[in-house]
Amino acid sequence: MAAPLVGMSGVSKSYGGVHAVRDVDFTVEPGEVHALLGENGAGKSTLMKVLCGEVGGYRGDIRIDGEPVRFTGPADAQRAGVAMIHQELDLVPALSVAENVFLGREPKTPVGTVDRRRMVREAKALLERTGVELDVRRPVEQLRTGEQQLVTIAKALSLDARVLVMDEPTSALSAPEVERLFAVIAELRRADVGIVYISHRMEEIGRVADRATVLRNGSVVAEFDARELTAAQASEAMVGRPVHLMFQAEAPDQPAGEELLELKDFRLAAARPRPGRRDPAGIDLTVRAGEIVGLGGLLGAGRTELLETLYGVGTKAPWRGRVTLRGKPIHPRGPRQALRLGITFLPEDRRVAGLALDHSVLANSVLSIVDRLARFGVVPRRAERAAAQRTVERLGVKLARLSSPVGSLSGGNQQKVVLGRNLLAEPSLLLLDEPTRGVDVGAKAEIYRLLGEIAAQGVGVLLASSELAELVGVCDRVVVLRGGASVRELNTSQVGEADLLAAAMGEGPMITELAEGSAT
Repeated sequence: MAAPLVGMSGVSKSYGGVHAVRDVDFTVEPGEVHALLGENGAGKSTLMKVLCGEVGGYRGDIRIDGEPVRFTGPADAQRAGVAMIHQELDLVPALSVAENVFLGREPKTPVGTVDRRRMVREAKALLERTGVELDVRRPVEQLRTGEQQLVTIAKALSLDARVLVMDEPTSALSAPEVERLFAVIAELRRADVGIVYISHRMEEIGRVADRATVLRNGSVVAEFDARELTAAQASEAMVGRPVHLMFQAEAPDQPAGEELLELKDFRLAAARPRPGRRDPAGIDLTVRAGEIVGLGGLLGAGRTELLETLYGVGTKAPWRGRVTLRGKPIHPRGPRQALRLGITFLPEDRRVAGLALDHSVLANSVLSIVDRLARFGVVPRRAERAAAQRTVERLGVKLARLSSPVGSLSGGNQQKVVLGRNLLAEPSLLLLDEPTRGVDVGAKAEIYRLLGEIAAQGVGVLLASSELAELVGVCDRVVVLRGGASVRELNTSQVGEADLLAAAMGEGPMITELAEGSAT
């Protein structure tokens, strides 16, 4: 029998006596998509970073096409045809799309200078392969997170890798973009590229993968035929106990209370054009106390811009229309003022906008209430620690100590810290942008349960998500945005995922009847 394209045998990696990966055997065949599953912190990313040369000092053997290898760094792995698309985007914000795609590998002219025309041409072709049209001369910092995710995919394709690791590649993509990515994966399979596919979206695994291996606490605990794998089987293997995969938050029994937030013909008049970004224009919606309202729509529909503007970040452009909180006009000019009004915000990209990664869990946990804790300009250490400890215990954050850098936590635990900080502020209105992005199924269930709890306490929630199942399962109503305007309001008890997608894509006639019969 021919040797597998990738063969990892007995691979172990420890940090300070703690096993991140323990005696793992893992293989990938040519043209195979091998799903790697597990909770946040299970060891998936560590194992793949070992394979891609980003982590050394491990025990065990790695073979590519049967030949033993021991990479000294990512560049060494790339030369051997092994590349990785990271969940956390590794782009240089100030550089253009084309410069990021070919960073460190810029095409050269015969005289040795950078061949920019060729670089732009080839970057454009790679992006077209992912199904996106972008001006490749634009700085990456001007792109939305989903667009940046597509740039990282194009960058990986430019390496012509024989082994490609995809870590949560769809976490920031809209449904049509996910379909295009799956088409790209099919092309790669036909070219005998081996793919390791890491995802918390269980519905994707059966569609795209051949095999699925589950890690728990750094060890392999199960292997499945991905085409026959059920979400319940995978989840039980991942957490070691039965898990009911229900998106439904435990909503309060009582009807929604007073009207908290109202937007009437809300528009954002941009001070200057922002290429590729849609600002809200003509949005009508309400959020009542104890109600979870979803924001649906495709990438670029205006969901993130709306939430950022309500929190006073992201743009300084003036509003048009009517925005009221408990019947009184508001215009938050920054997070400090929004917090005073009882509004908190969980941003789309926790690592960039939500956390100070080098600072401790303790410091990150209490950022929203520092003013409240301070006495004569000094924050008492005991009060600060008690508040952080309450957050850790309430949300089940897994960590060694409060003094640990928050950047050392897994993605799901980082998200819990950001959410816990929001809750410490005791908001009346909670704004959430992709709250479960890159979060495992166990952490998702905890977040949904928590949302149900806080809604039961009378907090209003406005939740933007690209996961249709999440919007249908968690929210009472969904307001669908398209082209920066609200186009439908749907009652989730009477519609499904297909209806939301149709509304987002502009298939109006069928949805009009549903909206008229179900909107509240």
